[in-house]
Amino acid sequence: MFTLLYGFWKHVFKKDDYFILILGLDNAGKTTFLEQTKTKFNPDYHMMNPTKITSTVGLNIGKIDIGGVRMNFWDLGGQEELQALWDKYYAECHGVVYVIDSSEPERLQESWRAFDKILDSETLNGIPLLIVCNKQDIEDCLSVADIKTVFHESVEKIGHRDCTVMSVSALDGTNVQKSISWLLQCIRRNALNRPATQD
Repeated sequence: MFTLLYGFWKHVFKKDDYFILILGLDNAGKTTFLEQTKTKFNPDYHMMNPTKITSTVGLNIGKIDIGGVRMNFWDLGGQEELQALWDKYYAECHGVVYVIDSSEPERLQESWRAFDKILDSETLNGIPLLIVCNKQDIEDCLSVADIKTVFHESVEKIGHRDCTVMSVSALDGTNVQKSISWLLQCIRRNALNRPATQD
């Protein structure tokens, strides 16, 4: 009887698990974006003090629950030597968040090259892609239009997939909730091609 009830309980309360990669160069604000995401969607979560956030070596993990869905985030280190590890996670992911530091115009080409290399992976074909132009709260930062001009070089590689570019400030939370809601909608739409795993 217990087994039957447990099976019923598990069926009723199971969640579809989706895995999202957060990629980008070091110091782009990936961990702050993850922290802000957890704060926006988990009422009991208190964001880590941004001044205490350091460059990620390896990965940070976070999760949020929205309805019957669990979004699991893997925030990977962006240093050049760590970028070689990114593709080890591609096969299991359902979406990619690519974070760009809008306050560092001198690294924009470097960021675009890392982004363009991601798109070379056939494993990510069709996977929804959220491009976050972060640090838009900083005066004299690059505009979204400036960034699109450089990243437009990769438009053919983006191919047939959901993709958008959003103006974000991970520090103050501007557009973080909106961007995650957009990504979840796209991931659900793509579930026939990359189904959720079940908790």
